[in-house]
Amino acid sequence: MKTLILNTPGQFSYSDTDIDTSLDPHEVLIKIHRIGICGTDYHAYRGKQPFFSYPRILGHELGAEIIAVGDDITSLQIGDKVAVEPYLHCGKCQACRSGKTNCCEQIKVLGVHTDGGMRELIKVPASKVYPSKTLSYEQLALVETLGIGSHAVNRAQVQAHDLVLVIGAGPIGLSVIQFAKLKGAKVAVLDMNASRLAFCAQQLGVDATILLQNESPLDDIRQAFAGDLPTAVFDATGNPTSMMQAFKYLSHGGRLTFVGLFQGDVTFNDPEFHRREVTLLASRNALPEDFKSIIAAMENGTLDTRPWISHRIAFDQLIDTFDELLKPESNVIKAVIEV
Repeated sequence: MKTLILNTPGQFSYSDTDIDTSLDPHEVLIKIHRIGICGTDYHAYRGKQPFFSYPRILGHELGAEIIAVGDDITSLQIGDKVAVEPYLHCGKCQACRSGKTNCCEQIKVLGVHTDGGMRELIKVPASKVYPSKTLSYEQLALVETLGIGSHAVNRAQVQAHDLVLVIGAGPIGLSVIQFAKLKGAKVAVLDMNASRLAFCAQQLGVDATILLQNESPLDDIRQAFAGDLPTAVFDATGNPTSMMQAFKYLSHGGRLTFVGLFQGDVTFNDPEFHRREVTLLASRNALPEDFKSIIAAMENGTLDTRPWISHRIAFDQLIDTFDELLKPESNVIKAVIEV
């Protein structure tokens, strides 16, 4: 089967690989139809992704079709269209026993710690696929991205009375915006890219957009919230400067959630941190409940991700076009690979 391998930073190659199609009783064999490209893939390509080694088959945002099932599988059928939860957890560690499978101590994320879905076929545990009778493969490939935002918003316990600032209008930031809006909160988004901000205003209905033009956007943030500061800030940039500046934007008693990450240390002024009684949260991956609720919301029309797809790329053309996706002038919102 044709497989795309990231051999070293900046260097992809196609390979014809074999797969053992025999299945354990609780496994399924899936055919990949759509693959979302996310920040993790871009970071890996640039050599800036934590917890990563090469060579690696990328791809963890997957819309797929079941083509074989293990002997003990009764809830899934050949031909089912599915989204894939790419977080392979051990089921035994303290986090797993507490229901926090998203941050399992031995977690292996497809396309990050173990080979992912940039290939024609892959075997996964049946518990990691979520079927839909109505969603397209393209929609199913976006469920994992949405899960990141859903989990982050739930972690921060966002409610309708909250004032929410989302920093970073990439796909993860967009997913945070979607779920903060669904909670009924007032949402503003801060970014350096005017076209991304326009997308947030036109397609997601954010209450305010803030173009980062100087080192201190505090006055613009207050203006977006009628003089107040946000009660919940989400940094989805993975940029250390942005993440450390974010402490300054919070209201007293506010919550700061880091959705993005970088390879380094975060520092902040402790007296100011205490004076405001800030709650600092990390948000990692998503939970099974997120996948189920997102698919239901997409099926009933509450969530519409169709405007997100700005670029569609044939699998055979990805090597030739990947560098273009990294350029700001390409105006990528979300790129999807068609297999």
